[in-house]
Amino acid sequence: MYRVTLIQGDGIGPEVTEAARSILDATGVDLKWEVVSAGETAWQECGDPLPGAVLDSIRETGVALKGPTTTPVGSGFRSVNVAIRQALDLYACIRPIRQLAGVCTRYEKVDLVIFRENTEDLYAGVEHLVGDGAAEAIKITTEKACRRIVRSAFEYAVRYGRRKVTAVHKANILKLTDGMFLRVARAVAAGYPEIEFEDLIVDNACMQLVQRPQEYDILVMNNLYGDIISDLGAGLVGGLGVVPGANIGDETAVFEPAHGSAPQIAGKGTANPVAMVLSGAMLLDYLGEKEAARMVLEAVEAVLGGGVLTPDLGGEATTREMTEAIIRGINRPPLK
Repeated sequence: MYRVTLIQGDGIGPEVTEAARSILDATGVDLKWEVVSAGETAWQECGDPLPGAVLDSIRETGVALKGPTTTPVGSGFRSVNVAIRQALDLYACIRPIRQLAGVCTRYEKVDLVIFRENTEDLYAGVEHLVGDGAAEAIKITTEKACRRIVRSAFEYAVRYGRRKVTAVHKANILKLTDGMFLRVARAVAAGYPEIEFEDLIVDNACMQLVQRPQEYDILVMNNLYGDIISDLGAGLVGGLGVVPGANIGDETAVFEPAHGSAPQIAGKGTANPVAMVLSGAMLLDYLGEKEAARMVLEAVEAVLGGGVLTPDLGGEATTREMTEAIIRGINRPPLK
């Protein structure tokens, strides 16, 4: 039995987390869900978007499945996502960007993984006003953070048989901060001679990904670039609704989709649960339940390939219809 913290989130969060929970339960893995509240919902309930009980639960279970939470723009409380990652030192954000059967895009055979450093850079949130009409943000970069995110990318490449790691940076302009990242990346790469290594300036990386994404495998970068390129990558394979994510540290891990809370469609029953479900598959893999993870992935691919698509993917299926179809795929008898 595995204890798992479940954060339902805001907007469409409760809908897609419930879908993912029911699908993961259908695999037969014994999961004990511990439901806690964070985000705008918690803010309204108790005046704190990230109650201490949430972090306590994740520390106790060691693993969480998290729905999207709302972050106010320009004012209000800070991002719950960032706060959780920093509080638990979840330094590696991993987002697989993979072509799925049945999802129409202009690209083919896209299969890359983005590794985003999660704890520093501009997302450290160190900013202040400088006199009238000016503000300043501080970009924080440390050798420790650079080394462990690059090493985690190479270790992933070894574990999953990937062929190449590309470090993305702006060291031509930011010679101290991104220069440090590039220097550390090159040093770490020297310890993995069996894995091809290259580096790309971030603006060039964006262009190359749009022109020829098939040439890339694993991309590793600092926080801000990772946030932006994750969304660019999602656009290559059908949108944020099909991109899962993991935030992993040395002792704990939180799995969540790349998309936001989409309050404009909350309660309409049309939210796409795929990114949340695939995040759940990553959770199963993390727990060592690799066969169950494979079952979920195959069921999702079969359902999408069979034309069961939510409106964001060009179809008419509801959240419930897609969820039930995936569960049927998991429960189908094996081929003889």
